[in-house]
Amino acid sequence: MAQAKRSTKKEKKIVPRAIAHVSSTFNNTHVTFSDLKGNVICWATGGSGGAGGAQSFKNSRKSTPFAAQLAADSAAKKAKEAGVLEVEVSIKGPGSGRESAVRAIQAAGISVTAIKDITPIPHNGCRPRKRRRI
Repeated sequence: MAQAKRSTKKEKKIVPRAIAHVSSTFNNTHVTFSDLKGNVICWATGGSGGAGGAQSFKNSRKSTPFAAQLAADSAAKKAKEAGVLEVEVSIKGPGSGRESAVRAIQAAGISVTAIKDITPIPHNGCRPRKRRRI
C-alpha cells in the first residue's frame, strides 16, 4: 500500500521589478535576486557551478572580481527568465567583486534603478579582533 509520490511542479514567478543583493566577502561573492517582498527568485555565487557552467571556482579564485562577474551574469540570466526588467542593487561587504557584479548585471540587459551600500558599520559595538601580524 505504498502511495505514489505526487510531483508538484513549482510555478515560475513573473516579477518585473526586483532587488539584487550582492554580498561580497573577502572569500566569495553571493548574488541573490528577490522580489520587492524579499522572496528569493534566483541566486548564484562565485563557487557555484552556475557561475560560468564548467568554470566553478574553488578556493582563493572565488574571491576574484572575475568570479563575481560570472556569478552576477549567471544570476541575471536566471532573473531575466523570471521576467525581471529593472532592479535595485544593494551591496554588502568589503570584497573585491562589488563593482564587477553591478557591471555584469547591467551588461545582462537589466536596468539598474538604484545602488545602495548596506555594509554594516559598527558604532563602537563589539571589540574588534586582534591585529593580524605577518
